[in-house]
Amino acid sequence: MKGVETEPSPSQLIDARIAKLTDWRADTFARVRALIKQAGPDIVEEVKWRKPSNGMLGVPVWEHAGIICTGETYKDKVKLTFAKGAALEDPCGLFNSSLDGNIRRAIDLYEGDKIDEQALKALICAAAALNDEQAAARPARPRKKPARR
Repeated sequence: MKGVETEPSPSQLIDARIAKLTDWRADTFARVRALIKQAGPDIVEEVKWRKPSNGMLGVPVWEHAGIICTGETYKDKVKLTFAKGAALEDPCGLFNSSLDGNIRRAIDLYEGDKIDEQALKALICAAAALNDEQAAARPARPRKKPARR
């Protein structure tokens, strides 16, 4: 319909976030995003937590049976935070941030850092597999019946 604005898709919002970056972070974020998509074609891109403080662009989130990771950009880094990173094997030592908690782990990428593409894709696949495992182990919740009036 003419004159009706449609809500941008998550992919469009992430494209807009990347386009706003004017330095090395744009290339790094775009590369990481491409690697995530390569790691699992059934991984879904979402954008969550849209608010005025982040220009209504929100936080890019990649999901498969739950959140795999989020992607954020800061002045000096691109950060990938894995929702269940503490439960993942990291034989290549990619996790270099948020190591103190018992749930999340993160990868901070700085200007000039080389991304170990195979290791990152393996970590993404492991996170998706963990989500699948945990989803299968969860008992199905009964649907609530609507309240009668």
